[in-house]
Amino acid sequence: MSVSLPNDFIEYTRSLFGEERWQRYLNAFDEPTPVSIRLNPYKTSVHVDAIRLQLISSSPVDTPVPWCRGGYYLSERPNFTLDPLFHAGAYYVQEASSMFLDHVVRQLSTNSIQPSTVLDLCAAPGGKSTLLRSAIPDDAVLYSNEPDRRRANILMENIQKQGHPNVIVTNNYPRDYRKSGMQFDMILADVPCSGEGMFRKDEGAIKEWSVGNVMKCQALQRSIIEDIWQCLRSGGIMVYSTCTFNTREDEENVRWIIENYDAEIVPIETNPDWNITGSLLEGFDAPVYRFIPGITKGEGLFMAVLRKKQGDGGKHVNKGKAVLKCLQSPEHTEALLVNTPKDNYARVELSKDDALRYLHREALVLPHDTPRGLVIVTYMGLPLGFVKNIGNRANNLYPKEWKIRNL
Repeated sequence: MSVSLPNDFIEYTRSLFGEERWQRYLNAFDEPTPVSIRLNPYKTSVHVDAIRLQLISSSPVDTPVPWCRGGYYLSERPNFTLDPLFHAGAYYVQEASSMFLDHVVRQLSTNSIQPSTVLDLCAAPGGKSTLLRSAIPDDAVLYSNEPDRRRANILMENIQKQGHPNVIVTNNYPRDYRKSGMQFDMILADVPCSGEGMFRKDEGAIKEWSVGNVMKCQALQRSIIEDIWQCLRSGGIMVYSTCTFNTREDEENVRWIIENYDAEIVPIETNPDWNITGSLLEGFDAPVYRFIPGITKGEGLFMAVLRKKQGDGGKHVNKGKAVLKCLQSPEHTEALLVNTPKDNYARVELSKDDALRYLHREALVLPHDTPRGLVIVTYMGLPLGFVKNIGNRANNLYPKEWKIRNL
């Protein structure tokens, strides 16, 4: 193994995992990291097989991710930047373990839990938000939030490309949501963490790790829950997740939520073949779900599902004291929405080469019979965005900040 792990991490995690799990985890550093994608059901339902074939043209194996509908492992990593389908929102490149959220939400739905308002509290860059959008009822409203403005802009781009209209992107801290008095049927708290589960993919996470940072993360996570728990309706569901291994940020925080709030753990049925690891905290046997590289095919993830048994009965806290900052969708969004009527604008299908030129913000020459004015250009039938056809050429209206840099 070429990666050097911190001694404190080795000592703690080896004891936590036990020797067999620890050795399998170490062996995973010498294996290729899995590449996985999740198809967007709102854009691929009609010609999903054609899109899958194009995606795997250089990857002869596409194995389904067993806990996620539309999730697939690729045998190698293609250049996604040079695939117009990626920019059209046909699929999202997402780490396979985090797709477990799909299984959780769909199983809750089979138990008659049909949320109408959902909050993804720490959403950037958008993997879990776009997954939530495909798993919750079609008429439900998803609030996708990111406190950091730069990351919120990235989140906004990914949400727009997915094309579903019932998503509101916000740029707020958890305390702002608490002060707003809003209430949700479901909240995903994918909280900032020490990132131990990403060591295999991100050496920067290794360099930033320390015992002190773990304790700081635990305190931050609890402060986030203190703020956001009040936004959960009575009977509502909170999904708590991290991408780290230690029990301080995982089981100990889940136990803290149960002991300090009127919360109960919700069990989720899983397949033993998935090799998901349960609780590793002595004396805490509640059903929780830990993905460990080398044991489960993916990166590190911890997840627990909690229900608010009793709450404030709809009581609003400090209502009206905070107004949420919502990011405004640009006009370009209309071209990408799945509910934009097809006869609102003329549409022109592009070849792959022309589609890449469009994504590079080059001018295009459209067929001579194309109407003048705003036109939606498409690739494999999926909208990429607007151009303004002026006759001898079409001005490219693709957002500057989305431009691909190299062809």
